[in-house]
Amino acid sequence: MTEKKHEPAIEIYCDGACRGNPGPGGWGALLRSGKKEKELKGYKPHTTNNEMELTAAIESLNALKKKSSVTVFTDSKYVMQGITSWIKTWVKNNWRTAGKKPVKNRELWEALLKASERHDVKWTWVKGHNGHPENERADELANEAIDHAR
Repeated sequence: MTEKKHEPAIEIYCDGACRGNPGPGGWGALLRSGKKEKELKGYKPHTTNNEMELTAAIESLNALKKKSSVTVFTDSKYVMQGITSWIKTWVKNNWRTAGKKPVKNRELWEALLKASERHDVKWTWVKGHNGHPENERADELANEAIDHAR
């Protein structure tokens, strides 16, 4: 019997930024697998902070070429609570909140759900702007995306 080579687990540190809310926004991510690192970033001219936080997670997970064991680190309680708790009820209630209103950012939530279902994902919240090096880098990337687009 041959032993399978185990791929290293992947860590994703993602963040969104917005200048004004709504306003021009960016997202950034640092992906790490063993000693390899990759940085991603993107820009949207008119968006919200929550949209950028969601986009960072979606784009990061979609960048992975094959099914992976992933830990996603986010400083967004909106993303963290949404994907680990609220989304189950939203899906069950046909994308309606407890107050029977349509879920905001539904298309992004659906995209995040689809992207995360391709992988074995663990979601971890980190306090933002608290000196966490990888989270700080993701924030820098998000802001660079805005700066370079202007």
